[in-house]
Amino acid sequence: MRSILLGAIATLALLAAPLPLAAQPAAAPAAAAATTPAAALRALFAASDEASLKRNPLQGIFRGDLRYAGQFGDYLSDAYLAGEKAAAAADLDALKAIDRNALSADDRISYDVFQWQRTTDLAGYDPAIVNATIVRPIDHFFGFHTFFPELNSGESAAPFKTLKDYNDGLSRLDGFVVAIDASIVRFREGMKSGVVQPKLVVNNVIDQLGNLTAGGPAASIMLKPVAKFPDTIPAEEQARLTAAYTAAVTDKVNPALLRLRDFLKNEYLPVARDAVGLSAMPGGAELYRYQIRATTTTDMTADAIHDLGLSEVARITKGMESVKARVGFKGDLKAFFEYIRNDPKFKFATKEAMRDAFYDVGKRVDLTVPTLFSTLPKGKLEIRPVPPYREKTDAGGSYQQGTPDGSRPGVFFYNSYDLPSRTTPGTETLFLHEGVPGHHFQISLAQENADLPAFQRFGGNTAFVEGWALYAESLGPELGMFKDPYQLQGRYDDEMLRAMRLVVDTGLHAKGWGRDQAIQYMLDHSAMGKTDATAEVERYIAIPSQALAYKIGELTIRRLRTKAEKALGAKFDVRDFHAQVLMTGALPMAVLEKKIDAWIVAKGGKA
Repeated sequence: MRSILLGAIATLALLAAPLPLAAQPAAAPAAAAATTPAAALRALFAASDEASLKRNPLQGIFRGDLRYAGQFGDYLSDAYLAGEKAAAAADLDALKAIDRNALSADDRISYDVFQWQRTTDLAGYDPAIVNATIVRPIDHFFGFHTFFPELNSGESAAPFKTLKDYNDGLSRLDGFVVAIDASIVRFREGMKSGVVQPKLVVNNVIDQLGNLTAGGPAASIMLKPVAKFPDTIPAEEQARLTAAYTAAVTDKVNPALLRLRDFLKNEYLPVARDAVGLSAMPGGAELYRYQIRATTTTDMTADAIHDLGLSEVARITKGMESVKARVGFKGDLKAFFEYIRNDPKFKFATKEAMRDAFYDVGKRVDLTVPTLFSTLPKGKLEIRPVPPYREKTDAGGSYQQGTPDGSRPGVFFYNSYDLPSRTTPGTETLFLHEGVPGHHFQISLAQENADLPAFQRFGGNTAFVEGWALYAESLGPELGMFKDPYQLQGRYDDEMLRAMRLVVDTGLHAKGWGRDQAIQYMLDHSAMGKTDATAEVERYIAIPSQALAYKIGELTIRRLRTKAEKALGAKFDVRDFHAQVLMTGALPMAVLEKKIDAWIVAKGGKA
């Protein structure tokens, strides 16, 4: 379960770094020219963001900013990496020149978030991190090869409504081809340095490339925009664009995808590593330490996270035992899990039935969510199945943000691949996480808040974004959910997934666990089907540390709520607390804690 934008954009920059917020060194003088510290801060933010959009043009498309939509971007060259590093350093120098003590409370929060983000970005461009990352530019979870075809399909963030939209989309195809060939160059560098992907990851990417090119150019999803034009496009332009798109996919795009597939299959796979963990790769241990800091926004060690995971698994197991007793199941938990995995009453009859179940949950949540939130997103939420070409390796659910003006809705994607392996418990939980009040609420409320600087509206960190979504699941009882004990078991199962991630991710990348050992651990401690457990473990192998952020973020938010409830007593207002958490964008955990402490004091309590 993830936010598609955060993952996709992170891939389009250095894979080790979180969401890039690059700026040109020229941003600093713009800030210095401002007359007050607050004005200097806002000038720095604006200059940094504008430079970021120019360097990383695909970012703007997700916001509805189409000024650079005809460009694909660079992302893989040495010049790009050097520019990003210099930009982060320049931003930090400019920030240091601004007197933080002279700022308002909200501006101090923005200052602290920006400082954390740019410091983390700069650390990600350390040569040791770059050398362990840039030569592995693609995996089966995030990569140009899956992200861009969907973006350019007419069914994602990139619009195809005007003639400019179509011309921009055509231009982006050329940049995509360049990126695919540049990826091969980077992979070859890794072959020389010994920094390579696991065979498992490579085989999955090969399968994805096969799916993308199956049926030839005529079946390409990148030709969907010319299969149906809006009436505003003249007939002669439709003919021109159809021919141009067909030629681009036939002569450039598909050959590039096949070049990558054949290279990976014939040259790269034989030298790819058998071991799946980062600790088995040169520079992997240092990279994993950095990734933990970047994704959790904490200084926790892999050992501490592993131990936290074991304790959470034990706690959640007790909750599952209570559900088993409540429904009168005779047998141990393992048998209970098998019962839920295999009994027909827990299966969706059809893919349409799965879809309708999520719609039903949404209707019920909409009735109760105002009791917990004072501000609701303006943007609408749609529910769609995961596209077929990536459903085999995709998570059970994901979210793609809409535009700030609501012209494109947010989308909750559910995965109906291998339908017999999917079970009905957890339907409520998955909607709460991906939709309302999870990702859709958090991301929409941030980007709809025009008072925030752009990096707070559109950026973020995984611990906050995924931690909020997991916290949103825990609000189920307050929203009238989980009255069915099996839906409560689904809640425990999904919470268990995030607890197991702490154990399994650190096990894989810091303790020498293998793939099969990790899958078996997940099957032994939950009712997950083997298809889901396999996809989860292969995800952790492909994108180390990302899965750690969920539990770390959720436990922090829950701890802060408990602290506020105890400190404020009758003065505590849950709607006010949620506004404090959500209305300044995705904050690093330390910044969030400082903000909540200040709010407690302002309300008359003791932090």
